Amino acid sequence: MPRTPTPFSARRLAANRANAARSTGPRTPEGKARSSQNARKHGFCAASLAVIRLEELDAVARLKADLVAAYQPVNSQELFAIERIALAQQALLRSATLETGLLTACLNETLLRDAGLPCAVADELTLDIEVTKAQNRALALAVGLQHAVRRSNSFALFLRYQAQAERLYRRAVEEFDRLRALHTELPNEPIIEPEPQQTAPLTLPENEPAPEPAAPAGCRLPLSCPP
Repeated sequence: MPRTPTPFSARRLAANRANAARSTGPRTPEGKARSSQNARKHGFCAASLAVIRLEELDAVARLKADLVAAYQPVNSQELFAIERIALAQQALLRSATLETGLLTACLNETLLRDAGLPCAVADELTLDIEVTKAQNRALALAVGLQHAVRRSNSFALFLRYQAQAERLYRRAVEEFDRLRALHTELPNEPIIEPEPQQTAPLTLPENEPAPEPAAPAGCRLPLSCPP
């Protein structure tokens, strides 16, 4: 028959808190960063995660170093969550770069196709107002984007990639917060002596006198009470 676990007593809970307060773990960011590598079974090669000739080889490593300084992971699992955050941040930066490239391609295609004059702004919009180059470029960009959307679904795929990068980032941060809360709520339990199990008090039947206390050694009680 399985044993039913007994709840922690107030004494044991107090000992848990005292043990956590006396923890001798690393307190400096450098010490925490070193201890977070303990029992680590996987590697993180930042150079292999960079896009060739588009990103610097240590871009992800710098993101990770900044996150380690900010979050200060204390074990390998928290460090793994930090690496996930770094990769998600890199994906967000890539989505921004990709968006810039897509819009630049739209603008460039429009200008090349229409020889620098993609389309004229309606007279009702300009009247006597001078149209700036920036406004003409914005119009060319919009026209190029319309052509690109009709021709392929590349921009729709980009939006899906961007949304996925944002979801990965949120999940990575939530996972680190879960691990940090788990580490805080479950400190190492101290080694204490087991407490004796409490037994039920002895109860006597009703209307029955309690037994007389035993006489001290060497003392005889009379057989009967004097009148």
